[in-house]
Amino acid sequence: MTQAALPEFQHAVQLVGPGELKLNNSKPIHKPGPHQMLAKVEAVGLCFSDLKLLGQFSEHARKGPVITGLANEILDSIPSYAPGDKPTVPGHEVVLRIIEIGDKVKDHKVGERVLVQADWRNLKTAKSNGAFGYNFEGALQEYVLLDERVVIDPEGERYLLPVAEHLGASQAALVEPWACVEDSYVTRERQTILPGGRLLVVADEGHVVEGIEGGFSKDGKSASVSVIYKNSDQLEAANKLGIQVSEVASITDLADESFDDIIYFGADKKTLEVLNDKLAPYAIMNVVKGGKNIGELVSVGVGRVHYAMTRWVGTPGNNAADGYKCIPATGELRDGDSILVIGAGGPMGQMHVIRNICSGRKEITLVGTDFDDPRLKSIGDKARPFADANKVAVRMVNPSKNPLEETFSYFAIMAPVGAVVAQSILDSKPGAIINIFAGIPIPVKHDLELDVYIDRGLFMFGTSGSTIEDMKILLGKVTSGQLNTNSSVDAISGMAGAIDGIRAVENRTMAGKIIVYPMLPDVPLIPLEDLGKHFPSVAAKLENGQWCREAEEELIRVGTVAKAG
Repeated sequence: MTQAALPEFQHAVQLVGPGELKLNNSKPIHKPGPHQMLAKVEAVGLCFSDLKLLGQFSEHARKGPVITGLANEILDSIPSYAPGDKPTVPGHEVVLRIIEIGDKVKDHKVGERVLVQADWRNLKTAKSNGAFGYNFEGALQEYVLLDERVVIDPEGERYLLPVAEHLGASQAALVEPWACVEDSYVTRERQTILPGGRLLVVADEGHVVEGIEGGFSKDGKSASVSVIYKNSDQLEAANKLGIQVSEVASITDLADESFDDIIYFGADKKTLEVLNDKLAPYAIMNVVKGGKNIGELVSVGVGRVHYAMTRWVGTPGNNAADGYKCIPATGELRDGDSILVIGAGGPMGQMHVIRNICSGRKEITLVGTDFDDPRLKSIGDKARPFADANKVAVRMVNPSKNPLEETFSYFAIMAPVGAVVAQSILDSKPGAIINIFAGIPIPVKHDLELDVYIDRGLFMFGTSGSTIEDMKILLGKVTSGQLNTNSSVDAISGMAGAIDGIRAVENRTMAGKIIVYPMLPDVPLIPLEDLGKHFPSVAAKLENGQWCREAEEELIRVGTVAKAG
């Protein structure tokens, strides 16, 4: 398509204020500047994360202005940059076709088909980073403007990943949410005290300080250690570490979020709850109980485990190094795992179920739970062929009707509720991994049985978003046919049904994903089960009731004919 062939205006869904969505049928199409590219949106998936932006709008951490990474004069020259109170276009699960480029664009070309890694981590906001579909306009529009200076990171890595032509648009668009699932299994965990980091050692009366040296990385020790102690032997042990030691009189003298590692030799509830707030992002809390029990529930920042990547480990004994040994290299499944996916019937839960069944791990079993029977039936039907092919024992359970009495070695939690984390600890086998995938709000704390957690050697972790590498891994699986992202599609729409689709995500009325085709302005939101009522020829192309490229191509054909008519 040439520049002259482009229309002047387009259809777009715009977020104009908290909770305020509007369908704009005359949004201008911006022509690309020297460093910019114009891309046509082939398909976009709707995401629960869009609702967080919908509710918070300018208060969302990724809607704030970019403060580092690009000069203001560059940002101000990008028409699709929409920080703060400016209206934006949501939608970040997308596949695009580049149709025009400016004369200074070097690393992209006209005709390229790409998907977007939406999390632009080198562009920092006050509380997060820049992101496609947040402070930069996203994909719920027919055409989107991108700037090459934004979509290439400082190391030269592209945030726009080339997509094979044989993949359907929905298959490609859904790589992004599936990559977030992948990220939660493959992200590497720190298993030692952070080299060059800030270490806090707190020791209660009667506890021996030992084993810290065994927790150091081969890449180096902490840069400093602050010590709160009760007797001289504890201080002497810290002085033998060979790093700078600062004596601190009281925990209350310490700033919040100021330490990368906290090693607590003790078992006092109140001390643990104060130390919780001293963990910096990505920090590790190591509780060395020294043969004692806490004896009561401890309020732990479970929201920060997901969003701030804080980690809790411990040992019932005296050796601090044993706490770090509880940390797995990644959050990946292990051979023989008994897996519980909590909230399996929702869009992301379905992805976890199918991803885990297709993981290639030996002798695993999987139970999916949900309180919604139709959702359970939906994921059960989708999972069955994959389970049969991979010889994985799978069952779906509504725990309100059939309470679970077994224990599990791996938990994938889709419900953003602290009580679910607490129950997972009680239902765990020794050495279990608890994947807090759902975005529990960052301020949320919940009472946990830390004695059980520590004595069983459990590990809970969380991740947020995905990386370029995650998307490459997932795209490789989809391209090779190992994984079919279309298995999570439950409904399709054009622009006429896009806002209804967002509301369906908000109200959880769809079990799976909703795919929007922006080039079809008049197509409403249509669940796949109702497709035959609207487009019989499209329904006839479904593959065993599932969305596929053939159905997609027929939808675009008949939808385009209807548009032209």
